[in-house]
Amino acid sequence: RARPLRRLAELMLERADALATLMTREQGKPLAEARGEIAYAASFIEWAAEEAKRIYGETVPASHPDKRILVLRQPVGVTACITPWNFPAAMITRKLGPALAAGCTMVVKPAAQTPLSALALGELAIEAGIPAGVVNIVTGDARAIGGAIFDAPVVRKVSFTGSTEVGQQLMVQAAQHVTRLSLELGGHAPFLVFDDADLDAAVRGAMATKFRNSGQTCICANRFFVQAGVHDAFVARLSAAVADLRLGHGLDDDVTVGPLIDDAAMAKVADHVDDARRKGARLVIGGAAATPRPGLTARFFQPTILDGFTDQMKVCHEETFGPVAPVRRFTTEDEAIALANASPFGLAAYFYTRDASRLMRVAERLEYGIVGANDGAPSTAQAPFGGVKASGFGREGGRYVMHEYLDIKYVSWGLG
Repeated sequence: RARPLRRLAELMLERADALATLMTREQGKPLAEARGEIAYAASFIEWAAEEAKRIYGETVPASHPDKRILVLRQPVGVTACITPWNFPAAMITRKLGPALAAGCTMVVKPAAQTPLSALALGELAIEAGIPAGVVNIVTGDARAIGGAIFDAPVVRKVSFTGSTEVGQQLMVQAAQHVTRLSLELGGHAPFLVFDDADLDAAVRGAMATKFRNSGQTCICANRFFVQAGVHDAFVARLSAAVADLRLGHGLDDDVTVGPLIDDAAMAKVADHVDDARRKGARLVIGGAAATPRPGLTARFFQPTILDGFTDQMKVCHEETFGPVAPVRRFTTEDEAIALANASPFGLAAYFYTRDASRLMRVAERLEYGIVGANDGAPSTAQAPFGGVKASGFGREGGRYVMHEYLDIKYVSWGLG
């Protein structure tokens, strides 16, 4: 199993330019980001190929001399994944790779907005030597296909990335056959900047986690909490960095921020900004729809900073999923932790400090599955990605991901 998976990763990197161009055309992200996603997506296949060699069983000492206890790990069987449009390659490969490495087959249901990237990966899987019927890509109506997946008792595991609301519906559907689930659901990431932070590093981290993919990522910083002593300086530096972003068509040279995915996304971002301004937030930069160049009018929203958001504003409680950075000042560490944890979601959180003791304290107190401590880009194939609370359960990446696609069988062997 490792050999064709390694070959698939190699093919993805060899065809990276073509795959990235296809992704930019169907999803909109800048070409440089699309190239980065292809490399990121390939890394999950490569990692899974290596993990395929390390599916170990165990021998457990028995309490009786005439018994031996064996623990076997076996593939769960037929699996399925339902993936979003924001990372149309990586969200597939970080599910597909470990499933195949474990010895499972997989049905892939890509987002209706981005089916072409999924189909291109399917073609490469065939070219890599993965047998027919092992990878099965099904495009079409999400409700109908999802219903068919959960109605089939042969499907023993489903991995889903998407909204918490849809994840809750899938949990109900999974109950009929007690289908195993991995759910990576909504996020509402806090980003904390303490007085002792390296502000330049904090701004770089903020730019990486907030404006990548036009703010359309599940681990985007959605709420910025900045300690009073550095608040004004941080907002000024962040505003200067935002002013340097270039909005436009993903295939145009030097573009760093692309369009939003659809009209509903535009309406939500505009509503969040308007709501915050009506309720007293100060607009620092951006705040409106944009036309990057003549003829290019659809679904572009200016990268935006709002200062002074409050609990009464939508940006405080709802995931914007767009290029909007709302900022709020805090005074004490305890206040910052309370503000950060005041959310039902628990996917990712970020904070910046140069105090080693504070770094460990804050990391342990944040109620999130992923914590970026002085790091605005924590995602990697080597680490377990996933959330807590309303952000779901299960992990993708790292050695832990193999457990998601393996059953544990205990064999009690009587020698007498």
